[in-house]
Amino acid sequence: MVEGQQSESGSDVEDRDPTSRLCAATRVERPLDDLIRFAAGPEGEIVPDLARKLPGRGVWVTADRATVTAAVQGKAFARSLKRPVSASPDLPDRVEKLMLKRLEQSLALANKAGCIVFGFSQVDAELDRDRIALLVHGSDAAEGGRDKLDRKFQAICREAGLPAPILTLLTIEQISLAMGRSNVVHAGLTQAGATDRVSSEAERVMRYRAGFAAST
Repeated sequence: MVEGQQSESGSDVEDRDPTSRLCAATRVERPLDDLIRFAAGPEGEIVPDLARKLPGRGVWVTADRATVTAAVQGKAFARSLKRPVSASPDLPDRVEKLMLKRLEQSLALANKAGCIVFGFSQVDAELDRDRIALLVHGSDAAEGGRDKLDRKFQAICREAGLPAPILTLLTIEQISLAMGRSNVVHAGLTQAGATDRVSSEAERVMRYRAGFAAST
C-alpha cells in the first residue's frame, strides 16, 4: 500500500493519478485542493488533516460542510477504511474552526513579515498611496467605516483593472489575536505576494460554508 494514493473506496492506496482523489461521500474524483483529508486517531476517532501530514491511511471528502456532514451521517469513513471508526457529529464544525485558525495563522505570518497596516487612518493613507493589495475588516465592525474603505479600494482596483479582495470572515477579536494587538478592526496587506496564502485560506473557508457547487 502506498500512502498518498487512492482506491475506489476513497482512501489512500495505489492509484495512477497522485493529483486527485475520490470523495468518499459523493464518489466523485476531484483535485486535491478540492478535498479535505481525514485520518483515524489512535483511539479510532476521525480527525481532520488539513495539512495532509498525519500518518496512516487517509479518507478524502469534498471540501464543503454539506459533504462532510453527509460523510459522517453515511458512515463513509468506516466504509473507506474498512474498519470501525468514530466520526463525531460535530466534525463539520471542527473542520471550519481549523480552517479559520489557518486563516488567522496566515494573517499572523503576513504581519510578522511587515506586510500589514492597522487602523482606519493608516489603511486609508495606504490606499491613497495605492499600496493596499487586500482589505481586512472584522466581521463585527461597524458598516460605516468598512463601506468608506471598501468603496475607495474598489474604485482604485477598478481603475487598474484588478480585483478588489476584501476579507470579512474573522471577528475583531480573532484578527486582534492573530496580529498580537488589541482591537484591530481594519487592516490592509501592503504587498501582493503576502496576500496569496491569506486569499487561499479565505477562499477555502468561503467554499466550505457556501458549498462546493455554489463556489465553482
